Amino acid sequence: MPSRPQVIHYFDYKSPYAYLAQRATDALEAELAPLGVAIERLPYTLDIPSYLGDARLDESGRDVIGTRDAHQWRRVRYAYMDCRREAARHGLVIRGPRKIFDSSIAHIGFLWAARAGRIRPYHDRIFEKFWKRSLDIEDASAIAGEIGAAGLDAAAFREFLVGEGRALHDRLRADAEAKGVFGVPSYLVDDELFWGNERIDRVRERLLARVSSP
Repeated sequence: MPSRPQVIHYFDYKSPYAYLAQRATDALEAELAPLGVAIERLPYTLDIPSYLGDARLDESGRDVIGTRDAHQWRRVRYAYMDCRREAARHGLVIRGPRKIFDSSIAHIGFLWAARAGRIRPYHDRIFEKFWKRSLDIEDASAIAGEIGAAGLDAAAFREFLVGEGRALHDRLRADAEAKGVFGVPSYLVDDELFWGNERIDRVRERLLARVSSP
């Protein structure tokens, strides 16, 4: 019997493309589960200012930082227009955030939920609430509240956040980059990297080929 491939899906809660990739990823996992293939989800915290500049909008929509050039703004505006267009097709809401968030606290919350085997009650809720602008993912108290809402120990999470969880987050991010990860959504099939929503069909093809090969 052929060995089962290792599959990792990298996401970031502040990426609209990663949000849009969740349903397709869930569907792929459900399709492949009878074949013994599971998809491991791991956070990858993007450093957006390093390649798209930093930005923070006031109530009037004016950028109060002003480090992005015109080209970067065109890319960002197109990305959100494109994501809202796709989201509408699936009944999802994407409201562009007014600043670039540090998603590491929410990602450490995911690692805490994963440790308890309670990913779904946390993961789906964080994505949905963030893109409706009803959750500040930089607020440790807000994330602890979501941990509690998922039926997990919020007090223990706070200890995890500032200690073991932060170290684990940083180690997983460094490991992802060592494997070639640079953006989300990404899929690592054994050692082969696929980046972007439009590559999930190629991921499916590669996995089916792997499980059927002698």
